[in-house]
Amino acid sequence: MTHPVTVLGTEELRAAHDLFGGALFNGPVDDEGWEFRGASYAPGRTLGVHLDGTLAGTAMSFGTTTVVPGGAVLEAAAVTRVAVRADRTRRGVLSAMMRAQLDDVADRGEAVASLRATEARIYGRFGYGVATRGRSVRLRGSGAGWRPGAPASGSVRMLGPGEIIDVLSGLHERLALRRTGGITRSDGWWRAVVGRRLQAREPVIAAVHTGADGDDGYVVATPGARDGFTRPLHVEDLHAADAAATAALWRFVRDIDLVGDVEAHLRPLDEPLELLLADPRDCTVTGVADETWLRLVDVPTALAARTWAAADPVLLAVHDPFLERNAGVYRIADGTAERVGPLGGAVVPGLECDVAALAMAYLGDRTPSELAATGWWTCHDEKAPARADAAFATDVVPWCGTFF
Repeated sequence: MTHPVTVLGTEELRAAHDLFGGALFNGPVDDEGWEFRGASYAPGRTLGVHLDGTLAGTAMSFGTTTVVPGGAVLEAAAVTRVAVRADRTRRGVLSAMMRAQLDDVADRGEAVASLRATEARIYGRFGYGVATRGRSVRLRGSGAGWRPGAPASGSVRMLGPGEIIDVLSGLHERLALRRTGGITRSDGWWRAVVGRRLQAREPVIAAVHTGADGDDGYVVATPGARDGFTRPLHVEDLHAADAAATAALWRFVRDIDLVGDVEAHLRPLDEPLELLLADPRDCTVTGVADETWLRLVDVPTALAARTWAAADPVLLAVHDPFLERNAGVYRIADGTAERVGPLGGAVVPGLECDVAALAMAYLGDRTPSELAATGWWTCHDEKAPARADAAFATDVVPWCGTFF
């Protein structure tokens, strides 16, 4: 079943937001809340499906940029607020919106799209694959403290409420694209995520680290429920240029008076917290989960943009049922990637996958050999996975660090 998908006008955006909130079991947004959340809706990028005169589903995106292996920056779509009313599910509404959105993203010249999935089983069928992961950590408040010799350079200053957004948005813009998988943030993102908390006078701790070359990192944290005189602290946002700035910011939040345990969600897999502590067991990894779900909207452009390590040639067949123009056999060799033939043609691939499984290796989070071994990729040449591992290899663990 197919349904007409329309671009929602400004008069329907609040209803779309309430529909999305309802899918998460939240009530309608009030006028003050809408003042901030409404600012994050990019004009002309919110889609909807109406059934029987009622808005049945919605999906939106905003434009951003992202960095891929080798440092190239691509135009991208950040997909969010996707929902279908509970009494209108299983009717093809989501499929219609996803197809229309991918066409819209492609028409805008955005080579990739990404999202954060509320449920892991939904988005693979639309070509999204897990491309970055993060770990949740808890830093024991009563622990042994910092290891002698751990970096302790530079200085940290706290920000007042009136300067948080201006200072941090500019600093994030400089830091976001230093690591593969990072994305830039819109003004609407800062207003909706941080501005509404400040307006509500919620307690927000924000601090900036200054190193030898100026400001090079920041942290945003919020306190949890009081336990006697102490409170746990949750690190909401922490970006830093290097290990020294990272160490200083973690040291700052851990050493605040009356703070108990410090927790953070979806931190980089390679963040060296344990190496900074006198007792590495003071840092507990409480979980590892998917972060970025990536969709290669323009496969030829995305493959040509990233850097490939030196390796013997790899022939990879890519399937894309939603965007058939992406399908074909691609040759990765000599630091480049290009389409060299159609599926089922004269060029015989050594490896084969769909576009979602390709996204899992694209940023370097997973290796082709482990994807082939677990059935995500099909192997036609037993030597091809090793060649692909060499070509896809990166020296950076990908991470985004922005929830939307």
